[in-house]
Amino acid sequence: MHTASITIDGRKLLVDSKQTIIEAAASNGITVPHFCWHPKLSVSGNCRMCLVEVEKMPKLVIACMTQVSDGMIINTTNDRVINAREAVMEFILLNHPLDCPICDEAGECKLQDYAFSHSSGFSRFNEDKVHKPKRVELGQHVMFDAERCILCSRCIRFCDEIAGKHQLQFVQRGDNTSIETFPGEKLDNPYSMNVVDICPVGALTNTDFRFKSRVWEMSFTNSVCTSCSRGCNIEVGVRNNEVLRLTPRLNENVNSYWMCDNGRLNSFKNIKSSSRINLSQIKIGNNYSDIIWEAAIQNVVDNLKVFKKNEVAFLLSSEATNEDNYIMFKFAKDAFNSENIYCYKHSELNDEDDILIRGDKTPNSFGVETLGINPSDLQELIQKINSGEIKAIYSLEDSFQENEDLLNSFSQLKYFALHATNNSKFTTIANIVLSASTSFEKSGTIINFQGQIQRLIPSIATEEDERSLDGFELSRWDKFAAWNDKWGKGPKRNSRSSWKIVSEVANNFGMKLKFKSSEEVFLELTQKNSAFSGMTYLKLGSQGMKIKNQNINSEVKVS
Repeated sequence: MHTASITIDGRKLLVDSKQTIIEAAASNGITVPHFCWHPKLSVSGNCRMCLVEVEKMPKLVIACMTQVSDGMIINTTNDRVINAREAVMEFILLNHPLDCPICDEAGECKLQDYAFSHSSGFSRFNEDKVHKPKRVELGQHVMFDAERCILCSRCIRFCDEIAGKHQLQFVQRGDNTSIETFPGEKLDNPYSMNVVDICPVGALTNTDFRFKSRVWEMSFTNSVCTSCSRGCNIEVGVRNNEVLRLTPRLNENVNSYWMCDNGRLNSFKNIKSSSRINLSQIKIGNNYSDIIWEAAIQNVVDNLKVFKKNEVAFLLSSEATNEDNYIMFKFAKDAFNSENIYCYKHSELNDEDDILIRGDKTPNSFGVETLGINPSDLQELIQKINSGEIKAIYSLEDSFQENEDLLNSFSQLKYFALHATNNSKFTTIANIVLSASTSFEKSGTIINFQGQIQRLIPSIATEEDERSLDGFELSRWDKFAAWNDKWGKGPKRNSRSSWKIVSEVANNFGMKLKFKSSEEVFLELTQKNSAFSGMTYLKLGSQGMKIKNQNINSEVKVS
């Protein structure tokens, strides 16, 4: 790397000579205000908000497009720069509707912030503002307000450069300039909602979240999307114990700044779906009845003890966490000395692309493999069931993709205990359904297809969390929707993490599992499995780590 020695606001810095001023400043903790610049998009230089003074240059220059050079002396806060920024802000606000009280972006709007920090607070414009369309459906998921748009072109550049779809354009001229889709086009690419995230104002809004909540009424938790094997980093917005919004969180090793629309919209909808299992259920005749946890655990214990050890099979799940799978694996090995441990391999869909979306829609198939169990189509298990060799199955939560062959085979079992978050064809044949927590309700780790291990952090509370604060971020309990504050009035499901359920079952077989949290389970896993050695939740942090000594696909295609 070739370096350049520069000075910014009196600070002498050694920076990469290929950087622009705004990049050099950002890498050294100096903020230069900007609207149109984005670190992952090409430079357009059209907002002019990042004007700075460079000594020996007659005019102010835009920091986003000016490359540093050795000996450059830069001022970002002197009177000349401040006056220029105030003029830019006055110009940008000229026709802006100033409708912050009804704008979804309020509270996280750059224009709102800069109006306080970089504006004079005064406008000389007394004429009528130019009016433009207020509710334009650019696509199914994105609504456009042309009056709020400051023409930064971020959305256009995102579609062109990241999504690879030329769907947005500038039309008209002067103060009538606006953004439209190309004729006959809709903003319908699989990443369309990222334009809402990168819009610096409230011009583009998410139709799924629109008008549901103010950002200051929500609590936010860092977690991971579980809709495919990519494992995009996300920020979960919650109010009254209900997930309202997911937004992507920066992780250069996984998803950069982006996430797909499917993960954003659908990964949390099962939480409050009509099919959600809020209480464990036991089959009596052809009907199911709710059952309390103590009785449910005892039912599993009593029924598993009926069979010979080699007549019981155990199913891990690529939809469960490493902690869940480890405890089930440990139970099967230690209590049953079992070789009948399996995991269903989900068929990949044909929607995979070279951006983020993966054909494998399970978040943790690689995690199962680290335990030495290779996911398969379970044909071997089906044969053992059909021959009468396997008479009972104890399974972690898995949709099994509603596989008819499996469904028919499992229907022949004498006993089928299934963990589940939502009702499915498989819950209709289970003898008992144990209410499992979703990925938004439990703590644990998952491993993506590249071997990146990352933490799931619970963002909404269950009834179990009133007794155990497992995994919640400390700040989470002081904000809206926490179980113990006045705003937390939303429903709480009577579900548990699978490792907790299996631990209680295992203890009735003479095992002494005394784990108090998923972190304690993970600590034992790191001691038992060399792939996890030396790791802790603290070291994983918000970005995760690479699994050790594994044959992984480390290719990162996100720009």
